[in-house]
Order: sequence, then structure tokens, then C-alpha cells
Amino acid sequence: MSDLSQIATDATSSATNHHANTTKIAIIGGGLTGLLTATLLERAFAGQSDQVNAKNSKVDITIFEKSRSIGRLATRYRTSENADNDTNANINSDVNKQWQWAFGAQFFTAKSDSFSQFISPWLDSGLLQPWCAQVVELTPATNDNQDSIINNREQWNSDQARYISTPKMTSWGRELADNLQFTIVSFKTRVAPLTPVKDGSSQQQTELFDEAGNSLGKFDWVICTAPNAQAVELMVDSGFSEQDKILKPEMLACYTLMLGWDNIESLPKSLNTKSLNNKSDSAWDVAYVQESIIDRIFVEHNKPNHEQLLPSVTIHASNDWSEAHVDEDVKGIQAQLLAAAQQALNWNVDTAPSQIDCHRWRYAATVIDDKDEDLGILVDKARHLIVSGDWCGQGNIESCYRMAVETVEVVTNLIID
Repeated sequence: MSDLSQIATDATSSATNHHANTTKIAIIGGGLTGLLTATLLERAFAGQSDQVNAKNSKVDITIFEKSRSIGRLATRYRTSENADNDTNANINSDVNKQWQWAFGAQFFTAKSDSFSQFISPWLDSGLLQPWCAQVVELTPATNDNQDSIINNREQWNSDQARYISTPKMTSWGRELADNLQFTIVSFKTRVAPLTPVKDGSSQQQTELFDEAGNSLGKFDWVICTAPNAQAVELMVDSGFSEQDKILKPEMLACYTLMLGWDNIESLPKSLNTKSLNNKSDSAWDVAYVQESIIDRIFVEHNKPNHEQLLPSVTIHASNDWSEAHVDEDVKGIQAQLLAAAQQALNWNVDTAPSQIDCHRWRYAATVIDDKDEDLGILVDKARHLIVSGDWCGQGNIESCYRMAVETVEVVTNLIID
């Protein structure tokens, strides 16, 4: 029996025999860590039984998300109908097609057997697919070298797969949310910093409030999955026993530049793509950029099940450069990244992108010191408070799952005790 199956068996037995009342759980943050935590909690308490309904599930979960959609696996898109009039003249045959950019996580890996087993149903359905990208190293053009230098680096394969969600990177997160049975996702709800426990009140139940002071309810468990800089503010007055450890991992920013072209013919030759459905032998999908403020370039329309997209490229700036410029005006940042992108991709007036956008992620990457072990989730057992997130691990999507598993183990074990 797998670890998760054992957790589900123990939690279901305990909830049935020892705790007749519903356990109310609040999850702050609707990113992948929050969604996976809710998913695994539901499985643990309900034992994945089709006969279990919300009335007797023994768990009632609310996810509070400050934005209007789920996070982490972010997708931005535009349709050809929204292009400028001059652009529309060039793409009459492509009306209603989209430019699409995965401007958050581009892909993820599954290195553990547990996570591989967890994602297998979505691999079977085709919602998740391996991306066997051709990866190159790209050195931008200089005054001495008019063309960028592009050298093959590696070919990703299914043995060490990088996975994407199709048709959009948001698709998996949305399906996770749609499959939740005993969880309500409250969008556009910003939770206020937790207040101290009042004298004489229960140490194991916390009342949450929104920023306007409205009560969001009382909860037996509060699980905060926000980035650590936000988590430290949310928990500062809560009496959280592990408060001093929240800022131990360092998180860096990332700027993302999104570019789109009207058709394949208008692409700069450095992208080496003949058509959406017939890539040339020298075409590349991912470029690690050298000697630039740009870190990597991703060709969106070359991904699996992306053949119908208009030409779209996502560019990530380096984390160190992004962090150094994190508080600057985004328009100015966009201009700098656009200049660096032009130097890397060598476009001219005829091959310049028609679509340009830029996004700032303040908390994008976790700095990992090989000498340090993962922080792991932070738990205050007395107050039933947990601080979690991918930054508690390696800062990647598999870490979201690992932290969700750790959270389920803590919650179910304390119920059993």
C-alpha cells in the first residue's frame, strides 16, 4: 500500500470512529500547493469513495485566493480579433486564432514515484503531456558577430520527461479545482493578517477576516501557502511558533516578456521554424541564453497540442537581474528586455513581433543551497497552523505536491492522536 493510500485509510477510519464532527480547514492561497493540499486532504478524509458526499465527508475546506483565478500555472493569450487593424490585414486566414504564453512555470518534472503515480491519470487523459524539446544555447549577436550563435545543447526525452498542461498551462490547475468535492474556492478574497488568540478562547480554532474586517469564518486548521514574504506578514501576530523560520529560504523575482508574430513567414530566421505543423530539422524549442539579461527563451507554438497557435515566444529574464530591478517601472523593464530579445533573435522591421507584453513575478524562484536540506512545512501543532509552499522545498511544482503530502500527514496524524 502506498503512503497516500495508508494515510487515506487511517484518516477515514479515525474520522469515522473518533471524530463525528466536520473538520473545517482554511487554505490561504489558490496556487498549486493549495489545490494539491485540498485534493489530498479530500482523498485522505473521504478515502476516495464514490459513495461519500459533502454531508458525511468529515472535511470542509475553503481556499481563499486573492486574485480572480488559480495561480502558478499561468497562461496569457490574445485572439487575432484583438490585434491592431494593420496587423489584421496580414492574418485574414488566421482570424480567431490565438497567441498564447505560459508566463509562469513553463514545465515540471516528476522525479519521485509518488508524484509520478499521482499525475498518471492526467497523462492517460492527455491533459498532461511530455515535452520533448530541442534545447540549444544561444549567444546574442554583437557588433563583431551580426548573427546570434546557436549550438545544440540537449534533446529532452520521455526518460527524464518535462511535462506541460494542454491546451494551456492553466488547464491542469482548473481541472484540479473542478474535481474538488468538499472544497469552496473563494476568489478575490484577501485574508487579513491573523489576529492573536483571545484569552479564554480555543487555542485550536482560528477566525479569519478579510481586509475590510469581515469575518470569513472559524477554522480548525489554517494552512498558509502564500510566498514566504507574504506568509511572514500574515502570521506575524498569530503567535505562530515557527515564525522565525519563514524567511529562511530566499526568493527571487522574475520578469517575463511575451512576444507574438502574425504568421510563420514574419518570424525572424533565428527561430528556424518553417511552419506550425512541419518544423525544420534545425528548429529549436528552448534556448538557454548566454551573456544577456535574458535567461531562457521558450517557443510556445512548438509545444505538444499547440499547433493551432499563432507564433508565440515566452522569454524569462534572469532571476538575479530581475531581483535587482524588481521595483522599477514595468514599461521601462519591457523596453530593456525587448532590446535584449532583439539582440538574441535578430529581427528587423519586417520580422519584428506584433504582440508585446511583460509581467513581473515578485516571488518566482527559491534560492537553493546544496548544503541545506529542504525546510519542509512549518507546523504549530498547538494552534493548528501550518505554513507551506513550494519554497519550503526546491521551489518547483513537484515541491508543491511534496508539501501537500507533508501537510496531509500532519493533519491526519493529529486527528488520529
